[in-house]
Amino acid sequence: MTAMEQNTKDFESAIGELESIVKTLEGGDLSLEQSLELYERGVQLSRFCHTRLEDAERRIELLNDRGERAPAPDTLTRSVEDGDDE
Repeated sequence: MTAMEQNTKDFESAIGELESIVKTLEGGDLSLEQSLELYERGVQLSRFCHTRLEDAERRIELLNDRGERAPAPDTLTRSVEDGDDE
């Protein structure tokens, strides 16, 4: 686990911090160095969230008509390469 992951408790807190960073950057009242630091943190948070979403996606399973567990349909496991934008 990286230091960033240790500081980020969960997906929701990461999203909240990422939203705050975006608002701050959009304000435009920062030095270049401050902006770069926040941007880097935002990229880390984005990757953290993306990883958590991928993990959750892998855990999604559906019950088929016999009550057995089946993997989620392909529509839930599409990758960025299939046309979703990051």
